[in-house]
Amino acid sequence: MEQQIFHLQYAIDTFYFLVCGALVMWMAAGFSMLEAGLVRAKNTTEILTKNVALYSISCIMYLACGYEIMYGGGFFLSGIEAVDADAVLKEFSEREDGFTGGAIYSKASDFFFQVVFVATAMSIVSGAVAERMKLWAFLAFTVVLTAFIYPMEGSWTWGGNAVFGLFTLGDLGFSDFAGSGIVHMAGAAAALAGVLLLGARKGKYSADGRINAIPGANLPLATLGTFILWMGWFGFNGGSVLKLGDIGNSHSVAMVFLNTNAAAAGGAVAALALAKLLFKKADLTMALNGALAGLVAITAEPSTPTALQATLFGAIAGVIVVFSIISLDKVKIDDPVGAISVHGVVGLLGLLLVPVTNGDATLGGQIIGALTIFGWVFVTSFIVWSILKAVIGIRVTEEQEYEGVDRSECGIEAYPEFVGSAK
Repeated sequence: MEQQIFHLQYAIDTFYFLVCGALVMWMAAGFSMLEAGLVRAKNTTEILTKNVALYSISCIMYLACGYEIMYGGGFFLSGIEAVDADAVLKEFSEREDGFTGGAIYSKASDFFFQVVFVATAMSIVSGAVAERMKLWAFLAFTVVLTAFIYPMEGSWTWGGNAVFGLFTLGDLGFSDFAGSGIVHMAGAAAALAGVLLLGARKGKYSADGRINAIPGANLPLATLGTFILWMGWFGFNGGSVLKLGDIGNSHSVAMVFLNTNAAAAGGAVAALALAKLLFKKADLTMALNGALAGLVAITAEPSTPTALQATLFGAIAGVIVVFSIISLDKVKIDDPVGAISVHGVVGLLGLLLVPVTNGDATLGGQIIGALTIFGWVFVTSFIVWSILKAVIGIRVTEEQEYEGVDRSECGIEAYPEFVGSAK
């Protein structure tokens, strides 16, 4: 009977990982729709191409070497295709706390769950550099980030390895449940490095200091993308509990789902209300970014807050993201979709909020962890972007930017009947 129970628990936890991974994979569709909605019509095909390609490249590079660097899972997932049932059952019988002990699941399911996180980090970059970056320069950077940059910082955080052999973040009280810093702030750091080297879109900032709004082409699509991301986030945070097959952990998963949803709602309402106060209008884009900000903030620790605390954390994130977007524009950092604010600034906020409800985390540990992640990703990304800029160039020509990168990079327009293609 005991062996049958262990078989069942293994199956439940493996299936739970796979379903949550599939939900996170669906976030690729969310990022695609969000970004396609927030760019101009003439740049839609290219942004969609980037998202399809970056997801595929992420899966290949993490399979080839990223999983090995981060978790020691073997180059090209060597040996992952085999399972020794007797050895697994022995591991179950020897673990502490019996049925409620640590999660044991298929390594293949673990890889699948981890690889979609890699793609999420890279998806953050695509929106920030939209409308003026060369497609193949972006894809070249994707290879480096997903094969090396992200796995290295992942090995220091979730992997538990010492940072260059000097110190271990976990020993300092660092905690990041599902990746506010490890995934989101890391993606934003890479995006910021690229944006600084790339420069702003033509016409975004006037010589007299005026900031010119460049509205997105399809707000219904952006809204759809936000709701897809909201849905996918349940797998992002819920799967990070790592176990479903006992009462305590299944309740924890339910609380994570509840808090994730509450934070998003709080962020959306707070951002919308603040936009009304500041601009005298209900700004949809701010509401969308507010919801995403709430999701990013709660990702660092969705299991320990109460439902009310999660809502308040989301609301704080919604307020901060509005001010961050405004501030970045004032210093002429052009981010078409607000990715650096949503994932970077609020990602940091999420890390700093962890000690409020999680007594095992320390503020000092969170700060050191944040500095480690941001410093590593920003510096290495800046170096890679600089090399690409020198070798192949990272920005399209002024003429190509004016015509739209759909034509120059992809040769296909997303809305040919609206943008005046030559007949």
